[in-house]
Amino acid sequence: MIDVSKNTAVVFPGQGSQIVGMGSDLYENSSIAKDIFDEVDDTLGRKLTDIVFSGSQDVLNKTENAQPAITATSLACFSVFNHKYRDFKPSVTAGHSLGEYTSLSASNVLSISDTIRLVSERGRLMQIACDKNPGGMVAIIGMEIDVVEEVCREAGAYPSNVNSSQQVIISGDNDSLAIAVDLAKARGAKKAIKLSVGGAFHSILMEPARDSLVDFIESLNFNDPDIPLIGNVNAKPLENATQIKNELIEQLMSCVQWNDTVKYMSSNGLNDYIEFGPGKVLTGLIKRIDKNSSTLNIDSYESIES
Repeated sequence: MIDVSKNTAVVFPGQGSQIVGMGSDLYENSSIAKDIFDEVDDTLGRKLTDIVFSGSQDVLNKTENAQPAITATSLACFSVFNHKYRDFKPSVTAGHSLGEYTSLSASNVLSISDTIRLVSERGRLMQIACDKNPGGMVAIIGMEIDVVEEVCREAGAYPSNVNSSQQVIISGDNDSLAIAVDLAKARGAKKAIKLSVGGAFHSILMEPARDSLVDFIESLNFNDPDIPLIGNVNAKPLENATQIKNELIEQLMSCVQWNDTVKYMSSNGLNDYIEFGPGKVLTGLIKRIDKNSSTLNIDSYESIES
């Protein structure tokens, strides 16, 4: 068990971690969590909780549902944990792709309702970009980062998530991805796994979403972070509202540098990590990147109480 009185990093998962039923025990057992989920429903003007708690997985997987659902569940986990451990003060926060948006609320950069509005609009705009520029994403396993980058240059694809030294996600149109997969396998990649996502996220193919995302970001009231927030793009602290706005705009079409993010935290004396939200993807990646790390996943009411 992590000692919450020590220096601890809190991290938040991205799209793909959603599962029907997530957060339901929090909703039933905690008024704090219930208030968060109800606020999300009110902000969206629809009953997202019906989809999250008892809908079909296919409907939940849709970007316009998955993104606010993961954000809501992660924030509910974080808030209920904070209520129980009132002296808990994270040393730093970081999120993977969508999870970076969850960090905005956790560090009081945005209110919960504004975070949900932004996440929902980001998802809507990304879907428009996907429709205009069809594509996908592939996980390349067991290949050095510089070799993956070389393959992408030759194939016309883009590195989109450097999750660890041996796991890189690439994005691109379907033809470019097919070429990249063939090249990667020929050069020794252990696996190339096509991901079940709706488009080529974190690549230039998201460009149609950029201008409208900029406008929406500028319409919201951003505060400077209460908790240092490590950005996805450069794996460095974002210290004020202006830097955070620029990060969110750049992140749309840039590679998520998760490997470097964890290395930065580790090199600055952080070895204890709590992942708030569904799944254990980030805790698994952190253990691969930093062998000396201690990790904990908070994804339910039971995990907080145990």
